[in-house]
Amino acid sequence: MPTITSKTKILGVIGHPIEHSMSPIMHNTAINDLKLDYVYLAFDIEPQNLSKAIDGFRALNIKGISVTIPYKEAIMEFLDEIDPIAKNIKAVNTIKNEDGFLKARNTDGAGGKRSLIENSCELSDKKVLFIGAGGAARALSYFLAEDVAQIIFLNIRKERSKLLAKELNKKTGVKTFANGISNNTLKKFCSSSDILINASPIGMYPKINETPVAKEFLHKDLFVFDVVYNPLETKLLKDANEIGCKTLGGLDMLVNQGILAFEWWTEKIPKKELMIHIVKNVLGIK
Repeated sequence: MPTITSKTKILGVIGHPIEHSMSPIMHNTAINDLKLDYVYLAFDIEPQNLSKAIDGFRALNIKGISVTIPYKEAIMEFLDEIDPIAKNIKAVNTIKNEDGFLKARNTDGAGGKRSLIENSCELSDKKVLFIGAGGAARALSYFLAEDVAQIIFLNIRKERSKLLAKELNKKTGVKTFANGISNNTLKKFCSSSDILINASPIGMYPKINETPVAKEFLHKDLFVFDVVYNPLETKLLKDANEIGCKTLGGLDMLVNQGILAFEWWTEKIPKKELMIHIVKNVLGIK
């Protein structure tokens, strides 16, 4: 590890709790590999101290901040400039400090879109089905709306999916539809979709035998993307692989959102393979 000096620049991640975050090991590995004079730290911020923390970032000249749960929305009122898409998403996950002026973006959606493109998923004029209508679906759908023909949201809370669909259509013009989750809606919309995205926590460790979509509803022409990254191959992805679907796991999106933030802060491009390798090691994934 490089020597920390009085010139070392500080980056960090804030959240509550924060012990689970992969960001410090991922970013510090990239920093060390590129021999940059930075260090990346984790800050566990109590909710009542959020505004004080932002004042501290300005005062201490902390160069870049990653934002995780539960602050991606709450932090926005304390910032100086927010990217237009992030404003629409109503959530940010990356902040850059330029001499006390705090700029923010959402690299979650951008990272997910980059992952799909890098893994040969054709987006143009495609029909996308989201399982879930929370933060991950919201971020990714706004970025995909630029390219796809239609976006459908199925969510346990039907009204939440309808609100997101209505808002997305109004702000981007993309054709949308929303409904609740049932065997009938899953069967109907899976059969007519080109891309299936699980943006829910279903299938995440430790409940690794759960899946948001039964295997019999999948078809071989679906591109199946699961934002869950632990386990690396969820039951949904296993089922999809068995019937011949092209698939993508959530680790790629996790790393890509971090790469986009890293590039913005440092103007350097980290090695994606190295970042994936270190996260797998930490998670005990082979």
